Amino acid sequence: MKQLKDFENVYFIGAGGIGMSAIARYFLAIGKEVAGYDRTATPLTSHLEEEGAHLHFEDNVDLIPCNMQDASRTLIVYTPAIPKDHNEWAYFREHGFTIMKRAQVLGLITRSSKGLCVAGTHGKTSTSTMAAHLLYQSSVGCTAFLGGVSQNYSSNLLLDTNSPYTVIEADEFDRSFHQLSPWMSVITSDDPDHLDIYGDEAHYKEAFSQYTQLIRPGGALIMHEGLTITPQVQEGVDIYTYGRTNGDFHATNERIGNGAIIIDFVGPDITIKDVELGVPVAINIDNGVAAMALAYMFFSVISQSSNIKGQPIGTGS
Repeated sequence: MKQLKDFENVYFIGAGGIGMSAIARYFLAIGKEVAGYDRTATPLTSHLEEEGAHLHFEDNVDLIPCNMQDASRTLIVYTPAIPKDHNEWAYFREHGFTIMKRAQVLGLITRSSKGLCVAGTHGKTSTSTMAAHLLYQSSVGCTAFLGGVSQNYSSNLLLDTNSPYTVIEADEFDRSFHQLSPWMSVITSDDPDHLDIYGDEAHYKEAFSQYTQLIRPGGALIMHEGLTITPQVQEGVDIYTYGRTNGDFHATNERIGNGAIIIDFVGPDITIKDVELGVPVAINIDNGVAAMALAYMFFSVISQSSNIKGQPIGTGS
């Protein structure tokens, strides 16, 4: 099977989605030619065009750039939201192109890096964005594919080509997260969703259990306390819990007021006092604890195999 490095061009069917556009920007940043289709122009597609992507907004095979019509050099990335009768998608299928879902591309990226993934029905975007910030502003850096536009960076992509670490939302829709190869993962919640795909609550939660099997040995799983998911981790994967007031990682000494939330962050062998969350909504205490727990476990592991000692996890968000 070809790897991402084997393609010169990447063509997106549905380029303007928040997740798809982050991957498109990633490929632009690493020097790939990027083109694609979306149904309507948006600020996200405008930003892609400003960065060098060639986009159009009509389902028309004649509008596909000539250099994107070489199946040996062009990877096709599509969103499941594209209808089955889409003309361009049919063209690429009929002419032998390598075609991947967004989740498959993210899976390849996690296999070639160390993925820090955030799964769960709710809280994925906030938690992964805060975790990405903690790593990105540190000495080790990271690349992060965000499910929203971070206010800190005005972007849905953080890029550090020198860092082997990647932060990704592990989306359960269409079982997409089963394509990933996490090194460490948070699971924020397990409220049943997407039952048109899973059928019932039991199968939904079983999909999360299956996801935990994908975490690499030497990594960690950090679950919100009280979840009814049964972890099925491989040998060598440590399991921790977190919560607002309970769990291996939790908050104490909450102070909420004047547009700010300040907490003390508590872990198994650490307390960080006076952490101010930049997102003053109470649920983000849980999300902030999860992000700091993930960052703490990350730095704890890499400090054992590198010269990084006592690396701070930061207090911003």
